[in-house]
Amino acid sequence: MNGFMNEASCELKQDERVGRVAKATHGHYTIFTEKKTYEGRLSGGLYHMAQGPRELPAVGDWIVFVPYDNGEKGLIQRVLTRRTLLSRKKAGETHGEQIIAANIDKVFIVTALTNEFNINRIERYVLQVYESGAVPAIICTKQDLCEDVDLRLEELRLAAPGVQVYAVSNLTREGIQELKNELKKDETISLIGSSGVGKSTLINSLMGEEKQLTQEVRFDDDRGRHTTTHRELFLLPNGTTVIDTPGMRELQLWGNEDTVGKTFSDVEQLSSECKFRDCKHHSEPGCAVKQAIETGELDKGRLKNYEKLKRELHRLALKEQYSAHRVNRMLHGPKSQKK
Repeated sequence: MNGFMNEASCELKQDERVGRVAKATHGHYTIFTEKKTYEGRLSGGLYHMAQGPRELPAVGDWIVFVPYDNGEKGLIQRVLTRRTLLSRKKAGETHGEQIIAANIDKVFIVTALTNEFNINRIERYVLQVYESGAVPAIICTKQDLCEDVDLRLEELRLAAPGVQVYAVSNLTREGIQELKNELKKDETISLIGSSGVGKSTLINSLMGEEKQLTQEVRFDDDRGRHTTTHRELFLLPNGTTVIDTPGMRELQLWGNEDTVGKTFSDVEQLSSECKFRDCKHHSEPGCAVKQAIETGELDKGRLKNYEKLKRELHRLALKEQYSAHRVNRMLHGPKSQKK
């Protein structure tokens, strides 16, 4: 908190305070400070001046507020500069960004080692975390229900080069202490993943108490029932901050196609060795990527996913471009044609 306090100290007006958004639901906020918790809402100025979701407070944001109602509530004046921002494209056909959490150091991508396990989905999560500016880590739950743990962990390491991978069991507690040893004081971690993979149970294991509600595993598909309905910030006993998030049915990407290179660093490295700089890895001679696939060094499906995600983000960029063009026409009208 000290870094943000220093940033705001010279700008704070009388009665202003600095706090962190711990919960945000439909315009209602919970604000944490070192001394107490406030019920927060937006000031009229902030609400009316915001141009989009990026300019409104999100869970994890450090904000400046003014206490009122006998010091029990807080009127949020402004959002302090963010270090990182985790977001995604809004689900469905609507074009727009949905903010997940802010000022995160590391993101735990939680997946189950059972029927939910999906490499392509994990690649999408890793890409989005890199786009946020945070560091990804993969947490595999339900280790006790998987017969091929080592095989699946190796698949993940190949799909996410350089990303730390952990296997845990919330039931037997195996791997939990190893994961706890990696947690650092004053670090903020967010948990993301599909519904029912055990995020809330994992938070309970890390906290050593039943902080988050959980439900029993369904017997037909060995998945837990979804219980988290909103994003919320918790403080672990060692001083680590954790942000829990609702399960995602899908993760539509939001960001720049250049980020694909971080997720697929193995493909990018091979591409740099191709004979032609603009090699498409299809029929060009001297293609190092094709050669790697032929020798088994690179899986053909990984190249396919690499190309698919680049196309998806390229389409997103085009939508952004044309959307901005339409907005400009609405504001300023079509440019007059030169005679």
